[in-house]
Amino acid sequence: MKLTGAQIIMECLLEQKVDTVFGYPGGAVLNIYDALYEYRDRIRHIETAHEQGAAHAADGYARSSGKTGVCIATSGPGATNLVTGIATAYMDSVPMVAITGNVNLGLLGLDSFQEVDITGITMPVTKHNFIVKHVEKLADTLRQAFAIAGSGRPGPVLVDIPKDVTAQLCEFSPLEKLPARAELPLPAEEKLERAVKMLSESRRPFVYAGGGVIASGASTELKRFAEKLDAPVSCSLMCQGGFDQADPRYLGMLGMHGSLASAAALKSCDLFVAVGTRFSDRVTCNAEKFGRNFPILQIDIDPVEFNKNVTVDFGLRGDARRILHALNQRMEGGGHREWMERALSSKKRDPVSQQPENEEAVTPHEVFGVLNRLTRSRAILSTEVGQHQMWAAQFYEFRHPRRFITSGGLGTMG
Repeated sequence: MKLTGAQIIMECLLEQKVDTVFGYPGGAVLNIYDALYEYRDRIRHIETAHEQGAAHAADGYARSSGKTGVCIATSGPGATNLVTGIATAYMDSVPMVAITGNVNLGLLGLDSFQEVDITGITMPVTKHNFIVKHVEKLADTLRQAFAIAGSGRPGPVLVDIPKDVTAQLCEFSPLEKLPARAELPLPAEEKLERAVKMLSESRRPFVYAGGGVIASGASTELKRFAEKLDAPVSCSLMCQGGFDQADPRYLGMLGMHGSLASAAALKSCDLFVAVGTRFSDRVTCNAEKFGRNFPILQIDIDPVEFNKNVTVDFGLRGDARRILHALNQRMEGGGHREWMERALSSKKRDPVSQQPENEEAVTPHEVFGVLNRLTRSRAILSTEVGQHQMWAAQFYEFRHPRRFITSGGLGTMG
């Protein structure tokens, strides 16, 4: 069947099971908005007050749902207004597809009205980006964009489409079934066995989980791993809820805004197991000194993260859920009763919250305690950046993944 480029965009969104998009209309995307109106019974469009809001909304949608977020903006300033939201998603590994309009093909490169090189601008803050100059390539490009955004380490992808491409007619063949996304193979058996040996020989293991746990859906395997290893657990800002914080094994965050219990465990552990985390400077504080007194076993899907910020002793590359599952199958149950009692004693002795000198004062801990009781730890919390962000992470009891919507890496406000 023959469709316009704009209609092809809609059909490709439906192929990807997209039911909601966020955006703000403008001249270069009017054809797309005409198609959105035509497909309004199948795709809900949420108009934001500003393109930056569309990018942040798509980001939040992706974080809370696990799906790929989609945002739309017009050319020039409309496209550049997406950049902060795209960079936010990039820093926190959030899957997003940003669709931007551009001037007609014949006007590209001529400093035309509302023309910018948005692919060049966003190159440092996207996993990949495209400019589609031929309508015949539009469908495959969009399919590729979604595949890139959601595979491996997730992240944003931008697709820039000149206005006349969205108006051109082209034969479109819908996919009957989306191809299965390629998964990284498990590490070689000898590598898994080496990791199991490190784990079994440890007497004071400490598990640190990052956003990769939530991205891979590894919460259940992480809990089983901590139980089999018999180890305390800390979570990064991006992994709040990735491990049930009502579990006594949970000690709180690490680093600048961490708990004394986690700091004590870090100081005394004889093996640091990092799962899906990038060793942020907010956690390591001094990367050169971090890990001097203990070996580090790192599990991550992105090879760039190994030895980037800290030197690791051994790394397993792959999906966190699959690797944890493989380790759980190979590990024998550990018994570190004395170590766990020590960690729990530290947690009880030095709680994150302290009683204020003025007993009449209302503390952030008390506020979030009330919120916990009212919501039964099931609320989705969204914060800006600042002290209130840390209070939310420290004092709200996150028991489930995808309940904390916040900017970690970029520290975005607005």
